[in-house]
Amino acid sequence: MTSLSLKQIVEKALAEIGVSPKLAQKPKGKARTTTWIAVENGFGIRHYASGRHVYIVQTRMGGRVRTITIGPASVITRHQAVMVARQVIAHARVGHDPATARQRIRGAPRMDDFIAEYWEKCAPTWKPSTQETAGGYRRCHIDGAFPDAYVDSLSEAEVIKWFVALTDRSGPGAANRCLEILRAAFNKAEKWGYRVENTNPCLAVRQNKRNHRTRFLSDDELVRVGAILAEARSCDDRTLHARASAILLLILTGCRVSEVLGLHWTDLKGKRLLLRDTKTGPRTVWLGDEAREILVSIPRAAKQPWIFWNWRYESPIKSVQDLWAQVRAQAKLRDVRLHDLRHTFASHAVMGKENLPMIGKLLGHALVASTARYAHFDDDHLLEATETIGAAIERAMLTGSL
Repeated sequence: MTSLSLKQIVEKALAEIGVSPKLAQKPKGKARTTTWIAVENGFGIRHYASGRHVYIVQTRMGGRVRTITIGPASVITRHQAVMVARQVIAHARVGHDPATARQRIRGAPRMDDFIAEYWEKCAPTWKPSTQETAGGYRRCHIDGAFPDAYVDSLSEAEVIKWFVALTDRSGPGAANRCLEILRAAFNKAEKWGYRVENTNPCLAVRQNKRNHRTRFLSDDELVRVGAILAEARSCDDRTLHARASAILLLILTGCRVSEVLGLHWTDLKGKRLLLRDTKTGPRTVWLGDEAREILVSIPRAAKQPWIFWNWRYESPIKSVQDLWAQVRAQAKLRDVRLHDLRHTFASHAVMGKENLPMIGKLLGHALVASTARYAHFDDDHLLEATETIGAAIERAMLTGSL
Protein backbone atom coordinates (compact mmCIF):
# COMPACT_ATOMS: atom_id res chain seq x y z
CA MET A 1 0.00 0.00 0.00
CA THR A 2 1.32 3.43 -0.95
CA SER A 3 0.66 6.98 0.17
CA LEU A 4 -1.36 7.47 -3.03
CA SER A 5 -3.64 4.56 -2.16
CA LEU A 6 -4.25 6.05 1.29
CA LYS A 7 -5.28 9.33 -0.35
CA GLN A 8 -7.68 7.40 -2.54
CA ILE A 9 -9.18 5.83 0.58
CA VAL A 10 -9.71 9.33 2.01
CA GLU A 11 -11.37 10.52 -1.21
CA LYS A 12 -13.66 7.47 -1.24
CA ALA A 13 -14.59 7.95 2.44
CA LEU A 14 -15.35 11.63 1.84
CA ALA A 15 -17.56 10.77 -1.12
CA GLU A 16 -19.51 8.36 1.08
CA ILE A 17 -20.39 11.19 3.48
CA GLY A 18 -21.27 13.57 0.65
CA VAL A 19 -18.14 15.72 0.75
CA SER A 20 -16.16 16.67 -2.36
CA PRO A 21 -12.87 14.70 -2.61
CA LYS A 22 -11.17 17.92 -3.74
CA LEU A 23 -11.27 19.07 -0.14
CA ALA A 24 -8.59 16.48 0.69
CA GLN A 25 -5.93 18.56 -1.05
CA LYS A 26 -3.14 19.84 1.20
CA PRO A 27 -3.31 23.64 1.72
CA LYS A 28 -0.44 25.78 0.54
CA GLY A 29 1.97 27.24 3.05
CA LYS A 30 3.75 25.88 6.10
CA ALA A 31 1.63 24.63 8.97
CA ARG A 32 2.03 26.70 12.11
CA THR A 33 0.99 24.15 14.76
CA THR A 34 -0.73 20.79 15.07
CA THR A 35 -3.29 19.95 17.75
CA TRP A 36 -3.55 16.21 18.35
CA ILE A 37 -6.96 14.88 19.31
CA ALA A 38 -7.03 11.93 21.69
CA VAL A 39 -9.99 10.11 20.11
CA GLU A 40 -7.59 8.31 17.75
CA ASN A 41 -3.79 8.05 17.68
CA GLY A 42 -2.41 10.10 14.82
CA PHE A 43 -5.56 12.20 14.34
CA GLY A 44 -5.36 15.97 14.67
CA ILE A 45 -5.88 19.46 13.26
CA ARG A 46 -3.19 21.45 11.46
CA HIS A 47 -3.36 25.22 11.85
CA TYR A 48 -1.99 27.33 8.99
CA ALA A 49 -0.82 30.94 9.02
CA SER A 50 -3.59 31.79 6.56
CA GLY A 51 -6.18 30.94 9.21
CA ARG A 52 -7.20 27.57 7.74
CA HIS A 53 -7.64 24.57 10.03
CA VAL A 54 -7.36 21.15 8.38
CA TYR A 55 -7.99 17.67 9.76
CA ILE A 56 -5.10 15.26 9.18
CA VAL A 57 -4.22 11.69 10.04
CA GLN A 58 -0.74 10.24 10.53
CA THR A 59 0.07 6.57 10.26
CA ARG A 60 3.18 4.49 9.82
CA MET A 61 3.50 2.60 6.54
CA GLY A 62 6.47 1.01 4.81
CA GLY A 63 8.85 2.11 7.54
CA ARG A 64 7.82 5.76 7.12
CA VAL A 65 5.37 8.10 8.82
CA ARG A 66 2.70 9.21 6.33
CA THR A 67 0.63 12.35 6.87
CA ILE A 68 -2.68 12.39 4.99
CA THR A 69 -4.91 15.47 4.66
CA ILE A 70 -8.59 14.73 5.32
CA GLY A 71 -10.22 18.11 4.79
CA PRO A 72 -10.87 21.58 6.23
CA ALA A 73 -12.42 21.83 9.69
CA SER A 74 -14.77 24.53 8.37
CA VAL A 75 -16.53 22.00 6.10
CA ILE A 76 -16.12 18.60 7.78
CA THR A 77 -17.35 17.87 11.29
CA ARG A 78 -15.01 16.26 13.79
CA HIS A 79 -17.11 13.09 13.79
CA GLN A 80 -16.85 12.79 10.00
CA ALA A 81 -13.09 13.40 10.13
CA VAL A 82 -12.64 10.72 12.82
CA MET A 83 -14.53 8.16 10.70
CA VAL A 84 -12.28 8.88 7.72
CA ALA A 85 -9.14 8.76 9.88
CA ARG A 86 -10.11 5.36 11.27
CA GLN A 87 -10.54 3.96 7.77
CA VAL A 88 -7.09 5.23 6.78
CA ILE A 89 -5.44 3.78 9.90
CA ALA A 90 -7.22 0.44 9.46
CA HIS A 91 -6.15 0.10 5.81
CA ALA A 92 -2.57 1.05 6.68
CA ARG A 93 -2.42 -1.62 9.39
CA VAL A 94 -3.72 -4.48 7.25
CA GLY A 95 -2.26 -3.38 3.93
CA HIS A 96 1.33 -4.59 4.39
CA ASP A 97 2.87 -7.07 2.00
CA PRO A 98 6.22 -8.97 2.55
CA ALA A 99 8.24 -6.25 0.79
CA THR A 100 6.68 -3.56 2.98
CA ALA A 101 7.39 -5.67 6.08
CA ARG A 102 11.07 -5.81 5.14
CA GLN A 103 11.06 -2.03 4.72
CA ARG A 104 9.46 -1.69 8.14
CA ILE A 105 12.17 -3.80 9.77
CA ARG A 106 14.81 -1.62 8.16
CA GLY A 107 13.04 1.62 9.05
CA ALA A 108 11.87 0.93 12.62
CA PRO A 109 14.46 -0.73 14.89
CA ARG A 110 13.83 -3.23 17.62
CA MET A 111 13.48 -1.73 21.09
CA ASP A 112 16.96 -2.67 22.32
CA ASP A 113 18.55 -1.21 19.18
CA PHE A 114 16.48 1.95 19.52
CA ILE A 115 17.43 2.41 23.20
CA ALA A 116 21.09 2.00 22.24
CA GLU A 117 20.68 4.63 19.50
CA TYR A 118 18.85 6.98 21.89
CA TRP A 119 21.65 6.64 24.44
CA GLU A 120 24.36 7.19 21.87
CA LYS A 121 22.75 10.39 20.58
CA CYS A 122 21.32 11.90 23.77
CA ALA A 123 23.37 10.71 26.74
CA PRO A 124 26.46 12.83 25.87
CA THR A 125 24.38 15.97 26.52
CA TRP A 126 23.43 14.86 30.07
CA LYS A 127 25.29 15.70 33.24
CA PRO A 128 27.70 13.00 34.46
CA SER A 129 25.52 12.25 37.48
CA THR A 130 22.47 11.82 35.22
CA GLN A 131 24.42 9.53 32.90
CA GLU A 132 25.44 7.35 35.82
CA THR A 133 21.98 7.17 37.39
CA ALA A 134 20.04 6.67 34.15
CA GLY A 135 22.62 4.15 32.92
CA GLY A 136 22.05 2.04 36.02
CA TYR A 137 18.29 2.03 35.52
CA ARG A 138 18.77 1.14 31.85
CA ARG A 139 21.04 -1.83 32.58
CA CYS A 140 18.83 -3.19 35.34
CA HIS A 141 15.31 -2.56 34.08
CA ILE A 142 15.08 -1.36 30.45
CA ASP A 143 17.57 -3.36 28.38
CA GLY A 144 15.88 -6.61 27.33
CA ALA A 145 12.50 -5.60 28.75
CA PHE A 146 10.82 -5.76 25.31
CA PRO A 147 12.86 -8.38 23.41
CA ASP A 148 10.49 -8.99 20.48
CA ALA A 149 8.99 -5.50 20.12
CA TYR A 150 9.72 -2.85 17.50
CA VAL A 151 9.78 0.78 18.52
CA ASP A 152 6.86 1.65 16.23
CA SER A 153 4.60 -1.14 17.46
CA LEU A 154 5.12 -1.20 21.24
CA SER A 155 1.67 -0.73 22.74
CA GLU A 156 0.35 0.96 25.85
CA ALA A 157 -0.72 -2.42 27.23
CA GLU A 158 2.83 -3.79 26.95
CA VAL A 159 4.27 -0.76 28.72
CA ILE A 160 1.67 -0.94 31.50
CA LYS A 161 2.40 -4.65 32.03
CA TRP A 162 6.15 -3.92 32.27
CA PHE A 163 5.57 -0.99 34.64
CA VAL A 164 3.37 -2.98 37.03
CA ALA A 165 5.84 -5.88 37.13
CA LEU A 166 8.74 -3.48 37.70
CA THR A 167 6.88 -1.78 40.55
CA ASP A 168 6.33 -5.14 42.26
CA ARG A 169 9.92 -6.23 41.68
CA SER A 170 11.95 -3.08 42.37
CA GLY A 171 9.62 -0.64 44.09
CA PRO A 172 7.55 2.39 43.03
CA GLY A 173 10.47 4.82 42.92
CA ALA A 174 12.58 2.79 40.51
CA ALA A 175 9.55 2.13 38.31
CA ASN A 176 8.75 5.84 38.11
CA ARG A 177 12.31 6.74 37.14
CA CYS A 178 12.42 4.07 34.43
CA LEU A 179 9.08 5.24 33.05
CA GLU A 180 10.43 8.80 32.80
CA ILE A 181 13.45 7.54 30.85
CA LEU A 182 11.27 5.50 28.50
CA ARG A 183 8.84 8.40 27.97
CA ALA A 184 11.70 10.71 26.96
CA ALA A 185 13.03 8.05 24.57
CA PHE A 186 9.66 7.66 22.84
CA ASN A 187 9.38 11.42 22.46
CA LYS A 188 12.60 11.20 20.45
CA ALA A 189 11.20 8.22 18.52
CA GLU A 190 8.34 10.44 17.32
CA LYS A 191 10.73 13.26 16.49
CA TRP A 192 12.99 10.91 14.50
CA GLY A 193 10.04 9.47 12.54
CA TYR A 194 10.02 6.01 14.11
CA ARG A 195 6.52 6.52 15.52
CA VAL A 196 3.48 8.57 14.56
CA GLU A 197 3.24 11.81 16.54
CA ASN A 198 1.21 11.74 19.75
CA THR A 199 1.46 7.94 20.09
CA ASN A 200 3.89 7.75 23.02
CA PRO A 201 2.78 4.55 24.81
CA CYS A 202 4.06 5.87 28.16
CA LEU A 203 1.55 8.73 28.27
CA ALA A 204 -1.27 6.40 29.31
CA VAL A 205 0.67 5.06 32.32
CA ARG A 206 -0.01 6.67 35.67
CA GLN A 207 3.08 6.94 37.82
CA ASN A 208 3.14 5.46 41.30
CA LYS A 209 2.14 7.92 44.00
CA ARG A 210 5.14 9.56 45.62
CA ASN A 211 5.31 9.49 49.40
CA HIS A 212 6.96 12.75 50.44
CA ARG A 213 8.74 12.36 53.77
CA THR A 214 8.35 14.99 56.48
CA ARG A 215 11.26 13.92 58.72
CA PHE A 216 13.66 16.51 60.08
CA LEU A 217 15.79 16.83 63.20
CA SER A 218 14.34 18.55 66.25
CA ASP A 219 16.43 20.80 68.50
CA ASP A 220 17.11 17.95 70.94
CA GLU A 221 18.13 15.62 68.11
CA LEU A 222 20.44 18.28 66.68
CA VAL A 223 22.16 18.57 70.06
CA ARG A 224 22.81 14.82 70.16
CA VAL A 225 24.06 14.68 66.58
CA GLY A 226 26.24 17.76 67.06
CA ALA A 227 27.95 16.26 70.11
CA ILE A 228 28.74 13.02 68.27
CA LEU A 229 30.11 14.84 65.21
CA ALA A 230 32.19 17.18 67.41
CA GLU A 231 33.81 14.17 69.07
CA ALA A 232 34.58 12.62 65.67
CA ARG A 233 36.15 15.87 64.42
CA SER A 234 38.36 16.17 67.51
CA CYS A 235 40.22 12.89 66.92
CA ASP A 236 43.58 12.52 65.16
CA ASP A 237 42.13 10.52 62.25
CA ARG A 238 42.15 13.02 59.37
CA THR A 239 39.78 10.94 57.25
CA LEU A 240 37.25 10.66 60.07
CA HIS A 241 37.61 14.41 60.69
CA ALA A 242 36.86 15.15 57.03
CA ARG A 243 33.86 12.81 56.87
CA ALA A 244 32.33 14.17 60.07
CA SER A 245 32.88 17.70 58.74
CA ALA A 246 31.04 16.79 55.53
CA ILE A 247 27.97 15.66 57.49
CA LEU A 248 28.06 18.80 59.61
CA LEU A 249 28.28 20.91 56.46
CA LEU A 250 25.17 19.16 55.10
CA ILE A 251 23.26 20.30 58.19
CA LEU A 252 24.55 23.89 58.10
CA THR A 253 24.10 24.53 54.36
CA GLY A 254 21.23 22.30 53.21
CA CYS A 255 23.38 21.11 50.30
CA ARG A 256 22.96 17.73 48.65
CA VAL A 257 25.47 14.99 49.51
CA SER A 258 26.93 14.96 45.99
CA GLU A 259 27.36 18.75 46.09
CA VAL A 260 29.38 18.62 49.30
CA LEU A 261 31.54 15.59 48.54
CA GLY A 262 32.35 16.96 45.08
CA LEU A 263 33.75 20.25 46.41
CA HIS A 264 37.18 21.49 45.31
CA TRP A 265 39.26 24.00 47.24
CA THR A 266 38.89 26.36 44.29
CA ASP A 267 35.11 26.34 44.86
CA LEU A 268 35.60 28.09 48.22
CA LYS A 269 35.56 31.86 47.68
CA GLY A 270 35.45 33.73 50.99
CA LYS A 271 32.01 33.09 52.45
CA ARG A 272 30.72 31.48 49.28
CA LEU A 273 30.80 28.06 47.67
CA LEU A 274 30.63 28.18 43.88
CA LEU A 275 29.04 24.86 42.98
CA ARG A 276 29.98 23.85 39.44
CA ASP A 277 27.43 21.07 38.86
CA THR A 278 24.15 20.70 40.75
CA LYS A 279 20.73 19.28 40.00
CA THR A 280 19.57 22.68 38.76
CA GLY A 281 22.88 23.86 37.29
CA PRO A 282 25.74 25.95 38.74
CA ARG A 283 24.81 27.97 41.83
CA THR A 284 26.28 29.88 44.77
CA VAL A 285 25.97 28.69 48.38
CA TRP A 286 26.48 31.34 51.05
CA LEU A 287 28.34 30.23 54.18
CA GLY A 288 27.75 31.29 57.75
CA ASP A 289 30.70 31.72 60.10
CA GLU A 290 30.25 28.19 61.51
CA ALA A 291 30.23 26.55 58.08
CA ARG A 292 33.29 28.47 56.93
CA GLU A 293 35.20 27.56 60.10
CA ILE A 294 34.44 23.89 59.47
CA LEU A 295 35.85 24.08 55.93
CA VAL A 296 38.97 25.96 57.00
CA SER A 297 39.69 23.36 59.73
CA ILE A 298 39.76 20.43 57.29
CA PRO A 299 43.33 19.16 56.62
CA ARG A 300 44.37 19.88 53.05
CA ALA A 301 46.02 17.16 50.94
CA ALA A 302 48.99 18.44 48.96
CA LYS A 303 48.42 18.81 45.20
CA GLN A 304 44.84 17.52 45.48
CA PRO A 305 41.83 19.66 44.48
CA TRP A 306 39.22 17.89 46.64
CA ILE A 307 38.26 19.29 50.03
CA PHE A 308 37.04 15.98 51.43
CA TRP A 309 39.98 13.62 51.03
CA ASN A 310 40.33 10.00 52.16
CA TRP A 311 43.81 9.90 53.65
CA ARG A 312 43.75 6.13 54.08
CA TYR A 313 43.11 5.27 50.44
CA GLU A 314 44.50 8.50 48.94
CA SER A 315 41.34 9.26 46.97
CA PRO A 316 38.32 11.58 47.25
CA ILE A 317 35.67 10.61 49.79
CA LYS A 318 32.78 9.09 47.83
CA SER A 319 30.29 8.35 50.61
CA VAL A 320 29.56 9.08 54.26
CA GLN A 321 26.66 6.65 54.58
CA ASP A 322 28.48 4.25 56.91
CA LEU A 323 29.56 7.06 59.25
CA TRP A 324 26.03 8.48 59.24
CA ALA A 325 24.69 5.03 60.18
CA GLN A 326 26.99 5.04 63.22
CA VAL A 327 26.00 8.60 64.18
CA ARG A 328 22.34 7.73 63.78
CA ALA A 329 22.70 4.66 66.00
CA GLN A 330 24.51 6.58 68.74
CA ALA A 331 21.97 9.41 68.60
CA LYS A 332 19.09 6.89 68.58
CA LEU A 333 17.65 8.14 65.30
CA ARG A 334 16.15 5.16 63.49
CA ASP A 335 14.45 6.80 60.54
CA VAL A 336 16.65 9.73 59.45
CA ARG A 337 18.38 9.64 56.06
CA LEU A 338 21.25 11.87 55.01
CA HIS A 339 18.86 13.69 52.67
CA ASP A 340 16.66 14.52 55.68
CA LEU A 341 19.44 16.86 56.83
CA ARG A 342 18.45 19.01 53.86
CA HIS A 343 14.85 18.94 55.13
CA THR A 344 16.21 19.95 58.54
CA PHE A 345 17.92 23.03 57.11
CA ALA A 346 14.76 24.11 55.27
CA SER A 347 12.42 23.46 58.19
CA HIS A 348 14.50 25.40 60.71
CA ALA A 349 14.74 28.25 58.19
CA VAL A 350 10.93 28.35 57.97
CA MET A 351 10.57 28.23 61.73
CA GLY A 352 13.08 31.09 61.83
CA LYS A 353 10.55 33.18 59.82
CA GLU A 354 12.39 33.00 56.47
CA ASN A 355 10.07 33.01 53.44
CA LEU A 356 9.87 30.19 50.90
CA PRO A 357 11.46 32.08 47.96
CA MET A 358 14.48 32.90 50.14
CA ILE A 359 14.80 29.30 51.34
CA GLY A 360 14.40 28.04 47.78
CA LYS A 361 17.29 30.26 46.76
CA LEU A 362 19.44 28.85 49.56
CA LEU A 363 18.56 25.27 48.60
CA GLY A 364 19.00 25.83 44.88
CA HIS A 365 15.39 25.03 43.98
CA ALA A 366 14.04 26.19 40.65
CA LEU A 367 10.41 26.12 41.91
CA VAL A 368 8.94 27.34 45.20
CA ALA A 369 6.69 24.24 45.15
CA SER A 370 9.81 22.10 45.60
CA THR A 371 10.83 24.15 48.63
CA ALA A 372 7.38 23.74 50.18
CA ARG A 373 7.86 19.95 50.23
CA TYR A 374 11.09 20.39 52.21
CA ALA A 375 9.85 22.90 54.76
CA HIS A 376 8.09 21.48 57.81
CA PHE A 377 7.09 22.74 61.25
CA ASP A 378 7.44 20.98 64.57
CA ASP A 379 4.49 20.74 66.99
CA ASP A 380 5.62 23.65 69.18
CA HIS A 381 5.71 26.07 66.26
CA LEU A 382 2.32 24.88 65.00
CA LEU A 383 0.85 25.37 68.49
CA GLU A 384 2.43 28.84 68.72
CA ALA A 385 0.99 29.78 65.31
CA THR A 386 -2.46 28.49 66.30
CA GLU A 387 -2.44 30.49 69.53
CA THR A 388 -1.30 33.65 67.70
CA ILE A 389 -4.02 33.33 65.06
CA GLY A 390 -6.68 32.50 67.64
CA ALA A 391 -5.72 35.49 69.79
CA ALA A 392 -5.88 37.80 66.75
CA ILE A 393 -9.35 36.54 65.79
CA GLU A 394 -10.62 36.90 69.36
CA ARG A 395 -9.22 40.44 69.52
CA ALA A 396 -10.98 41.29 66.25
CA MET A 397 -14.27 39.93 67.56
CA LEU A 398 -14.01 42.01 70.75
CA THR A 399 -12.59 45.24 69.40
CA GLY A 400 -13.38 45.11 65.69
CA SER A 401 -9.73 45.29 64.65
CA LEU A 402 -6.80 42.91 64.30
